[in-house]
Amino acid sequence: MEAAPARGAAPEIEKFADDAEDVESEPRRRREEERAPVPPWRDQVTTRGLVAALLIGFVYTVIILKLALTTGIIPTLNVSAALLAFLALRGWTGVLARLGVASPRPFTRQENTVVQTCAVACYTMGFGGGFGSTLLALNRKTYELAGVSTPGNAPGSYKEPGVGWMTGFLLAISFVGLLNLLPLRKVLLRLAFDKIVALVIDYKLTYPSGTATAVLINGFHTPKGEENAKKQVSGFLRCFTISLFWSFFQWFYTGGEGCGFVQFPTFGLKAWKQTFFFDFSLTYIGAGMICSHLVNLSTFFGAIVSWGILWPLISKQKGNWYPANIPESSMTSLFGYKSFLCVALIMGDGLYHFIKVSVVTVKSLHERSNPQNTKRVGNEDTIATDDMQRNEVFNRDSIPNWMAYAGYASLSIIAIIVIPIMFRQVKWYYVVVAYVLAPVLGFSNAYGTGLTDMNMSYNYGKIALFIFAAWGGKDNGVIAGLVGCGIVKQLVQVSADLMHDFKTGHLTLTSPRSMLVGQVVGTAMGCIIAPLTFLLFYKAFDIGNPDGYWKAPYALIYRNMAILGVEGFSALPKNCLGLSAGFFAFAVLINIMRDFMPRRYRKYLPLPTAMAVPFLVGANFAIDMCVGSLVVFAWHKINSKEATLLVPAVASGFICGDGIWTFPSSLLSLAKVNPPICMKFTPGS
Repeated sequence: MEAAPARGAAPEIEKFADDAEDVESEPRRRREEERAPVPPWRDQVTTRGLVAALLIGFVYTVIILKLALTTGIIPTLNVSAALLAFLALRGWTGVLARLGVASPRPFTRQENTVVQTCAVACYTMGFGGGFGSTLLALNRKTYELAGVSTPGNAPGSYKEPGVGWMTGFLLAISFVGLLNLLPLRKVLLRLAFDKIVALVIDYKLTYPSGTATAVLINGFHTPKGEENAKKQVSGFLRCFTISLFWSFFQWFYTGGEGCGFVQFPTFGLKAWKQTFFFDFSLTYIGAGMICSHLVNLSTFFGAIVSWGILWPLISKQKGNWYPANIPESSMTSLFGYKSFLCVALIMGDGLYHFIKVSVVTVKSLHERSNPQNTKRVGNEDTIATDDMQRNEVFNRDSIPNWMAYAGYASLSIIAIIVIPIMFRQVKWYYVVVAYVLAPVLGFSNAYGTGLTDMNMSYNYGKIALFIFAAWGGKDNGVIAGLVGCGIVKQLVQVSADLMHDFKTGHLTLTSPRSMLVGQVVGTAMGCIIAPLTFLLFYKAFDIGNPDGYWKAPYALIYRNMAILGVEGFSALPKNCLGLSAGFFAFAVLINIMRDFMPRRYRKYLPLPTAMAVPFLVGANFAIDMCVGSLVVFAWHKINSKEATLLVPAVASGFICGDGIWTFPSSLLSLAKVNPPICMKFTPGS
């Protein structure tokens, strides 16, 4: 879903890198490779690399926006991004060699790391920028869906999407996050290199996602790694081609509303009306292959609870709990219950994890401040020898602190001037408060992410949303809350992402300067590509229609949170407060049980945020994801070694092929080229 996963994983649902190798104890052969000469930082940033990053960033922006604007569930795509970066540049140097043209420089893992960093920074703007949540929540359709007469949803409190203001807004808020933790980067990463025994629940500050990415890239640049990469590329390309042609084939049968394979009543028309059907979406089958079984089963459990039990029961109270003469899409009708119960689950889950990670962070810092509680690993000389070259590279190309301070101050002043001009409801002192708190919140989030791999930026953003919404009052609160949420979330998220990248760079002997350049260039690309791609989708498709394919559920969720911040509980429909409190308590209780029950029982407890997604979206995508889980389960039973190697590549191929077809289909829609056939199912006579 729309969230801030650790470097590309899905908003609020993320696949933790629990299995990441401890790179500090890699085999000796890899240590020998690390002692090879390291190219200067300028040679790590190449024109061919930036072109490859631009192409990969564009492809994944299209895919990310499709996911964000349909269900909001976004799986981690880092593996396939690193794989495509390797494929593109290795292929380029291979073609030049066959043509007898000498490549000006060899393709190194440092260049691979910079390309991957740049591409991920680019497509991260697709979900981090709020195109499926806070920014889309500002548009007129979401304003009307929330109820024009709803208290707190002030008349005229909307702003239609536009390339100009969206690009300017992203440019104003995205680069500051790259600077606010630069003076502290050595402190944060030094913590990552020490072994800590006495941490709460055995966490180590290792930045697991950054470590896992480094392991992957280092593996590519070995003889065995190249052989495995060729197998992964082959699997990716085959599944990409199958997915692309399947999406193209399906398009011919969607010549009307409710037509095509995406509306196939697999389990009968009665189940289809409650959204229980398999819609042949290779995107979500691929997402299910990447996400854990627990995530997929949690979404299916949430679909059963909501569409199988709750909504039919609440529908029977029409005329009692809510008026019978208003459409079910109204916020004072059934849709209001769907929306606020979904919000209750997400808020309960998010608040619990926010408190939990904050406690872990504070206790960890306290442990580190007390030398008696810090236990060193026995053979420190070995560790020092293994890390010597990494530390030398990391410290050699340091970034001056004065540059970070000056850049932060300058960009903050620009944002304080520009953002209130874009949004009259956002006062300049709101922006000042956000930028003053950003370094503190950024450090807390970056440290917590290093411990747990849980990027809590969206939870910081939600807290800011409620504060700014209440501060703005009835007339300005909704816009102020949504914009304030976007500012704080982006500042905090980018900081943690940069720390992940520095961790990856340290383990691949990549200069921090080249990593920062890659981040800056990728962010600039994303600030331009993401708004343009979003506007293409926005004009071509019916974005935000709760009964259509492009539901964009998180736009309405965030707007309702802002209304709740303005009005309090009076904004809820009849009996909705009691139900919401029950689901909030359920989310907290499930998380407490997960933390205190024996490990063997935890896998049977659902994830509340994953449960919440189908409350608004429907059950069909959950069925697709469970099919993906079934494929992975069967594959591991047949050939576990092959499955471990190829599942990420195959799943990414399915996602990319289906996602890329969205781009030409949107162009066809804008050109008024409609599919020739409508395949629809109706009851027999």
